[in-house]
Amino acid sequence: MLALRRLQTRAAQASLHIRHQNLRPSHRTLTTSLCPKQPTATQSFRITSSSPISSQIHCRSFATKTAADELIEKITEQYATARDEFEIACEETDKKTVYAAEDREAARDELDVLKEMYEQALQSEAGEEIRGRVGQRIRELDNAVQEMEKRGLED
Repeated sequence: MLALRRLQTRAAQASLHIRHQNLRPSHRTLTTSLCPKQPTATQSFRITSSSPISSQIHCRSFATKTAADELIEKITEQYATARDEFEIACEETDKKTVYAAEDREAARDELDVLKEMYEQALQSEAGEEIRGRVGQRIRELDNAVQEMEKRGLED
């Protein structure tokens, strides 16, 4: 009796599996020019059809980096370095160690490099976009370094 139930269950699962496969849309890559433009390295074309009669064509352009994205990436890397130096300098300043002054100077040097990169990036045609995307973070770090330097002078 148990073997009969298992056999019936397997038959039902196989039937559902076959029906499910028949409902799946087929995906084929299209390399002809059915889309308005010829395919480029940044586009993929796919025909999806749920039945042989009705087909849809999907064109998708992949994102490419703009000049602003590349500049922002470089600025972000320098920001991370400056931020790390700032955090180290803050710890040393709070602990009042002998290395605090050198670490504050290193943090200021990295911040100056960051600000120079930022100013140069603002001169590019994507200056407004760069200002909007990273300007606030740079101003906040600059203010934080100034406050840390004030604390260091008080000690």
